[in-house]
Amino acid sequence: MAEKEGEVVCVTGASGFIGSWIVHLLLRRGYAVRATVKNLGDERETKHLEAIEGADSGLRLFQIDLLDYDSIAAAIRGATGVFHVASPCIIDQVDDPQRELLDPAIKGTLNVLTAAKNLDVRRVVVTSSISAMIASATSLADVGEDCWIDEDYCRQNGLWYPLSKALAEKAAWKFAEENGLDIVVVNPGMVVGPVLPPALNSSMQLMVHVLQGCDFSERFFMALVHVKDVALAHVLLYENTSAAGRHLCVESLSRYDEFAEQMERLYPEYKLPRFSTDKQRGSAKALAALKKLIDLGLDYTPMEQIVKDAIESLRSKGYLS
Repeated sequence: MAEKEGEVVCVTGASGFIGSWIVHLLLRRGYAVRATVKNLGDERETKHLEAIEGADSGLRLFQIDLLDYDSIAAAIRGATGVFHVASPCIIDQVDDPQRELLDPAIKGTLNVLTAAKNLDVRRVVVTSSISAMIASATSLADVGEDCWIDEDYCRQNGLWYPLSKALAEKAAWKFAEENGLDIVVVNPGMVVGPVLPPALNSSMQLMVHVLQGCDFSERFFMALVHVKDVALAHVLLYENTSAAGRHLCVESLSRYDEFAEQMERLYPEYKLPRFSTDKQRGSAKALAALKKLIDLGLDYTPMEQIVKDAIESLRSKGYLS
């Protein structure tokens, strides 16, 4: 029997890698899902969502613009919960960081939260990122719930995506405090695994680059997490009313070499660049942050299975031979 038969929730950014898996899980649990996309006329955004089991009766699609409050309110109206996943994810060079990344992330988040407040939504689960906590591998072992990136460092070094995630999350916490809105936040690491949309997300693109032998500096790290675990983390945070604060969501905190060794053992045909570096594992602070989701019932997929699921999905879709 479905656990949440008919309860209405809204997922922004539903067509993306994480969003589509959240929709998949919510439909399996019996929720009625209002899923937002940028363009209802684009099958690349809609077809894979409509193909999910249960979509014919439990899914309704809405077209929104993150900078258009009315379009967001139309999607949220009648929902008891919101999963705010939508945010531009551009890792490469951007021409206009304010227009392309910062405004949609920050103003879009505030529009979603304002609509949620005005329409009496019970709880909003906000998708942030580990990149809102840290900007380099040198600080990886010390990452914890109270960590934030250095905004000046990001601006000086053109790290616009981490900056957009941090500023959007800070804006969300400020809004929630000032307006009495119940929010919780997920901070995933590098999200990989089976791909539902027709295009790859930035993390899976990065994995392709790594497997094709791109040379990364020794500061590069792989804080991997399975996309299904990230989706479940969102749902657990919505359903557990005692959950509060930020939630680091990664299977492991380690340097690149550990990932390279795993890949070499599982898929020796891929020649990953190698370098000598000390492995950096999570400190007690980081492990405490990870434990919050484990205590809610999240059983992380181990790295070996994460790698296998990601590689097999990339192969099946023709991104790797």
